[in-house]
Amino acid sequence: MDPRTLLDTWLTNGTLRPTSQATYRIEVTSWLDWCDSAGVDPWAFGLHHIAQWAHDRYLREVLDGRPFDGPDALAWLAQHHPDVAKSHDKRITALTGYYEAARDAGAIRQLPDLKLLRSGVDRDATPPKRLTPMERAVLLTCIGMWGKDQARHYLRDRLIAYLLLEGLRPGEIVRLDMRHLYDLQDGTWEIRAPDAFENVGKKFVLEPLTVAALKAYLPHRPRPQEGVHTLILGQGGRPIVSRYPNMLVQQICAAHPLLAERQPPVTADTIAHTGYWDDLGEHRYSG
Repeated sequence: MDPRTLLDTWLTNGTLRPTSQATYRIEVTSWLDWCDSAGVDPWAFGLHHIAQWAHDRYLREVLDGRPFDGPDALAWLAQHHPDVAKSHDKRITALTGYYEAARDAGAIRQLPDLKLLRSGVDRDATPPKRLTPMERAVLLTCIGMWGKDQARHYLRDRLIAYLLLEGLRPGEIVRLDMRHLYDLQDGTWEIRAPDAFENVGKKFVLEPLTVAALKAYLPHRPRPQEGVHTLILGQGGRPIVSRYPNMLVQQICAAHPLLAERQPPVTADTIAHTGYWDDLGEHRYSG
């Protein structure tokens, strides 16, 4: 299938707003143009090719000689040039939608793990605005659809998303400790969220969806490094970085226009502020 024909079909037959269609066309066309000039097949590429495209077309000047080659570069960009990082993440959102359409059309077999190319910077400086009931329903659907085609560690990712809906903040999630996870043997699980000083904080009684995600994740939890008790682990049995929940949320929300185009954008804090229920005070935590 011709990549540019697919782009036209995707934008013409999709549900994106006209302004988003125009923006996505510019971003994806830029990527396809770069592929043509670099001799890269847009149906057979690596994440390093997208990183090189982003560097060559958009980031070279702000990076000022720094390589754009991994998490450290993304973290530096988010810290020193947050507006540029936000624009970069929006380009990744455009490519995510395009390659989901490519998979659905049979042009590729598996989605590239594009969330690894996100800076994870919050995309709005204003206090998070809770999702509407419809947006929350769509989010729950997108979380449920997040599977092995989207990410290798999809069970971990689902658990993170559900923990956000419990009301835990990203900084709490990345510090959750296995030693403060309690199975009450009646179908109920409790967890204590650490505070900024690593003290045991408030108690959360987990909702059934979170419990199911937790039970699915635990048998596949990576082997931790010696002395590591963190619940959520990444490569090599190490704790994940604090910006990962935002990177994940942006990628999950890119799967549906209602969330991808939302203003203000959906962030990890937005989801934590929304919760499972409208009456957050009753359901978020106890004790």
